[in-house]
Amino acid sequence: MASVLLDSINKNYGQTSVLRGVSLSIADGEFLTLLGPSGCGKSTLLRILAGLEMQDAGTVSIGERVVDGLRPKRRDVAMVFQSYALYPHLTIASNMALPLRMRQLSALQRLPLLGGLLPGTERIVAEIETEVTRTATLLGIGHLLSRKPGQLSGGQRQRVAVGRAMVRHPAVFLMDEPLSNLDATLRVQMRAEIKELHQRLGVTFVYVTHDQAEAMTLSDRVAVMLDGELLQVAPPQDIYADPDDRRVAEFIGSPKINMLEGVVRERGLIDVAGSTLPIEADALAGAHLTLGIRPEAFHLADHGGQGALTGSVRMIEHMGSDLFVHLDLAGIDHPLIARLLAERTPDIAPGQTLHVGVRPDRVLLFARDGQRLLFARDGQRLRREVESAGASITPIRELAR
Repeated sequence: MASVLLDSINKNYGQTSVLRGVSLSIADGEFLTLLGPSGCGKSTLLRILAGLEMQDAGTVSIGERVVDGLRPKRRDVAMVFQSYALYPHLTIASNMALPLRMRQLSALQRLPLLGGLLPGTERIVAEIETEVTRTATLLGIGHLLSRKPGQLSGGQRQRVAVGRAMVRHPAVFLMDEPLSNLDATLRVQMRAEIKELHQRLGVTFVYVTHDQAEAMTLSDRVAVMLDGELLQVAPPQDIYADPDDRRVAEFIGSPKINMLEGVVRERGLIDVAGSTLPIEADALAGAHLTLGIRPEAFHLADHGGQGALTGSVRMIEHMGSDLFVHLDLAGIDHPLIARLLAERTPDIAPGQTLHVGVRPDRVLLFARDGQRLLFARDGQRLRREVESAGASITPIRELAR
């Protein structure tokens, strides 16, 4: 096992900047997921860690050693690719044994006929076969060792790819969107198996995905990336409930978080969408803020007015125990989505006027630059500068990042 340290990694392709000053520390035995949309640089960062690409600036360390000058096979990492990268002409046993044969047998010992006659070859081959069989049995594919990849399902090929990495006993597992080629049902099953595998092995995992469900269910911590930068690194529950940046809040969550523009009326009151919400904000009257409200932060209210939003029902999504109700609010050009309990909700029809209350403690406040207002980090309450229309506010700034 080993820790991983990425320090100020930069990567450019011509005039295009793919990674900009990315620094990340991954603890020994941790499961960390790099999460972000396609093109954000997460796979490039993984390939730099593996040694498949070289950074233009910065340092990569695995364990206690800097590995910038080492070839991939010398870094003690194993990578599972999105395409599985299995050799179609080899059996499953041969695919899994290949990394061990390349590492433990000399070029002469790998020769088809002569190699088996050289001293020590028979013993090494027997040890490799034992390790392959043990790993395949652990992954539930021991009965498939004589087959070829074309005879296996997608989930079985995924297990083979994982097994080929496992036989090397690497210090770090690298996984580049390994479940993207599977159907929805199989993805759920394989997520559970990968999580169980990590718990059993206790090895450092670095996992890349654009699927937030994978990131939230698998990870000890999630690193959210966008446009070549790390926006936030935190446990999944903090990424969801306490995002540092508006872009993180909007990327995480399904349905997406509701973003509403509001104006501070006075201390403890914010006007939004024709209503007034009792929300504390360290800003003067007239300051413009953005309110982020998750769909589950709403509840059905008896009437409108202070503490509730009123809108017309545009659409209803029935999700079994829950309803996703889309509401058109006054002055808002996009529908608000409220998640309500179906059993506590009367019959709702499109066109109906509906009042929804808001839990003030679940409202996230963002400044015009997209950064969070009034959030706690390491037990310290932090404040950010906000500006009112036509007047600047003198803030108390305590931003010690």
